[in-house]
Amino acid sequence: MNGVIYARYSSDSQREESIEGQIRECKEYAERSGITIVGTYIDRALSAKTDNRPEFQRMIKDSAKRLFEVVLVWKLDRFSRNRYDSAMNKATLRKNGVKVISAKENISEGPEGIILESMLEGYAEFYSAELSEKIHRGQKENALKGRNNGGGIPLGYLLGDEQKLVIDPLTAPLVQEIFTRYAEGETVRSIVESLNERGLQTKRNKPFSMGSFNALLRNRKYIGEYQYQDVIIPGGVPAIISEELFNRVQARMEKNKRTPASAKATEEYLLTTKLFCGDCERMMVGESGTSRTGATHYYYKCGNAKRRKGCKRKAVKKDWIERAAVVLTVNRVLQDAEIDKIADKLIALQDREDIALPALRQQLEETEKAIDNLLTAIQQGIITKSTKMRMDDLEAQKEDLELNILQAEIKKPRYTKPQVVAWIGQFKYGNVNSKVYQKQMIDIFINSIYAFDDRLVFTYNFQGGTQTVSLADIEAAFGSDLVSLSPPYENANFDIHCIKISVLFFAQRWLEIRLFAPSHKNSNIT
Repeated sequence: MNGVIYARYSSDSQREESIEGQIRECKEYAERSGITIVGTYIDRALSAKTDNRPEFQRMIKDSAKRLFEVVLVWKLDRFSRNRYDSAMNKATLRKNGVKVISAKENISEGPEGIILESMLEGYAEFYSAELSEKIHRGQKENALKGRNNGGGIPLGYLLGDEQKLVIDPLTAPLVQEIFTRYAEGETVRSIVESLNERGLQTKRNKPFSMGSFNALLRNRKYIGEYQYQDVIIPGGVPAIISEELFNRVQARMEKNKRTPASAKATEEYLLTTKLFCGDCERMMVGESGTSRTGATHYYYKCGNAKRRKGCKRKAVKKDWIERAAVVLTVNRVLQDAEIDKIADKLIALQDREDIALPALRQQLEETEKAIDNLLTAIQQGIITKSTKMRMDDLEAQKEDLELNILQAEIKKPRYTKPQVVAWIGQFKYGNVNSKVYQKQMIDIFINSIYAFDDRLVFTYNFQGGTQTVSLADIEAAFGSDLVSLSPPYENANFDIHCIKISVLFFAQRWLEIRLFAPSHKNSNIT
């Protein structure tokens, strides 16, 4: 039988030797039992309370290819510590002709084996639940006594006797300074730059950054409050700042959250890194502005024009150009003939990239042919000592080649042209007003857009031709939606250049999504 090994450890404190030991004992069992190992799946620092483990899920998915008949684990608790998940996943494996075997637990095939296996799985789940309960109980007792339950020690504190936090006389004044300066109106950026200029460092001996200040300014330990889950102990740790200063800081942080700049930061610019100025070829970046009515408008602006470095390119409305990019792509690119061409290119690329597998299959074919020729000679009475040795060599070579082919197929799945056509074709039916759909179309199909005074030049991720589409043609085909969004110039044209720069990029994006996105039978877009 062909088999795979699944190994796992659950804690960051465990070491790689734990995995090595599991694999070694599984291989020893496989050798004793005549199981040929064709692959391994390893999850590190992941609990078995759920089956949400990347390599575990990949193994379940690969079982449908019927390349192996056995999943070998060191013990059953490596497979799962949840009886429901275990039963569901074992049912999937059984449907695919695969069974789970424990290398260290002797479980028979009969009815008594079913009882033993269920008892072992039940005990694994009980052990996991009991251990978790004991850990939480101990941590809660620590919290009630004001003891630290692990994690980072905040700036301004040290870990003293009995695992309790004590004030660090060297860094506590720095915490007081940070809170005071922010409460008095100084910006986070200014404080960070000032601290770094003085050569001061964080608790991890690194320069200060703006990202770390949010957690620091909201940490209630600085007013003496200790919290662990639902346990809150006022005065559980020594306070560094007053509650009045802390509340002033929280009020200012809440006020800054509601400023217009925050809306700008949360708005997603879908063409970032893909939209360029046609004049100076500098990347166009997102920006926003507020009108007299208080409405916020979003644009893309040339980086050189934004920094006043000589470029006069006007800003382009964000919603207009993002929707235009998607509508034009759907209507000018996602046609059946174009999809067929793209699929041909992807399949050809897949064949060109996959050198090892065709070579292995060719060698297997030649080996099988040599075996057939030798059998014909034997049937004709040509039997010598060399004939037997040659037959043994060919049979061993055939087994090795079959094993190598299985391993290569597990590592690198192949897709047919109908699969590629079906996957690309489903993008024709998305909602062009949906931001999720727009993002998918832009990420997958568009390589770059250059904005000129009279045209937009599109470069797509596949080979094709060049067309010019006037704004009047767009309005006639799609209605007045694009016009109402005020394009930058009234008589603009759109040059669509579909050039051969990124067949490889498109293939990589397609394979990434096919391999890592969850599959849904009836979904329009995966």
